[in-house]
Amino acid sequence: MVRMKTAAGSQRHVATRLDGDKPTVKNDVMQHSLKPTSDVTVTPPPPIHIGSVRIDPPVLQAPMAGFTNYAFRQMVRDYGGVGLQATEMVNARGFVWLDENTAEHPDRLWGVKDEPRPLAVQIWDNQPETMAKVGRRLVEEYGVSIVDINFGCPVKQVTEKAQSGSYLLRVPDTMGAIIERVVQSCAPTPVTAKIRLGCTRDKINAIDVAQVVEGAGAAALTVHGRTAQDMFRGHADWERISEIKPFLKKIPLIGNGDLDSADKAVDVFRRYDIDGIMVARACLGRPWLFAQMAAALQGRPVPPDPTLEEQKQCMLKHYQLVVGRFGEEKGTQLMRKYACCYAQGRHGARHFRRYVAKVSTREGFLHVVDEYFPTEKPDSASQKVVAS
Repeated sequence: MVRMKTAAGSQRHVATRLDGDKPTVKNDVMQHSLKPTSDVTVTPPPPIHIGSVRIDPPVLQAPMAGFTNYAFRQMVRDYGGVGLQATEMVNARGFVWLDENTAEHPDRLWGVKDEPRPLAVQIWDNQPETMAKVGRRLVEEYGVSIVDINFGCPVKQVTEKAQSGSYLLRVPDTMGAIIERVVQSCAPTPVTAKIRLGCTRDKINAIDVAQVVEGAGAAALTVHGRTAQDMFRGHADWERISEIKPFLKKIPLIGNGDLDSADKAVDVFRRYDIDGIMVARACLGRPWLFAQMAAALQGRPVPPDPTLEEQKQCMLKHYQLVVGRFGEEKGTQLMRKYACCYAQGRHGARHFRRYVAKVSTREGFLHVVDEYFPTEKPDSASQKVVAS
């Protein structure tokens, strides 16, 4: 009999797969939206180990292209509560081209050599040798804690044009070949993989893919509870994520999708058979979210959100880090999207976005923040934050 955590109201049965090898889990309820559950007794989840790397708390920050650079990671680090941080995803082929033609490395590796550990760098491509080469460079030159491979990005530029990311879910054998080669090249540094449930709803193959991932030598698996076709629509299917756990022999299973509050972090550990969680879009304007989740998972009082004035000061510190790296013009342009994230869900956010989207100088940015950054608490109905 396989140990399972059951979601409220669902009936779960264990049957035998047609190959007679592993159990299959069937659910009467296949998809649940996460709901806050603040009135529950909390059992703190134990740390997870990815190879020799200890992750405590088992709350991970997702790699997000265009967002999770050094400046953002530093803001998260200031508040604490995150067990593992990750860079933006790095195009392995682009890394090699830059290295060979300009003797430079991608901006997405800004800060990696010197910042605190543990730290993961995520890479993507569909060529095993290229991936292995870049993985080894990351280990030897940057001393990264973990090399993560992206098999979950649903963006067309990655899937259709480059036949990488979630495109590779349709060819698990190719995924296995990539992972095996990167594992060999990076040893003893652990290699992990991030996937989605499948390419489409009628071709969900996460259980089979998970076994390929582990068989190829990956040290952990993260699963986003949507298909590539879903993009970020609808709700993440945590039942489907949980079903994968009985088919993994040793490696931890990390769930991802719709985690935007401390209550929801507690909820998924209580209801589903997972080892860790990964937080994505919800943290972009709330770098303090990890500290709140960590407190809730330990059964401690959850720190309140910073005041709006404190949030504004947090954003301005973030801005100074970005400008310090990229210069005033480029840094200000890059900061526009972060500024919109900080304002999201707050009264006056739309007005603020309209003005901040046009700024290109430090003076202009600071003026817009002083004049238009939300200063009132949002209504309860406007507090919803899209998460992934």
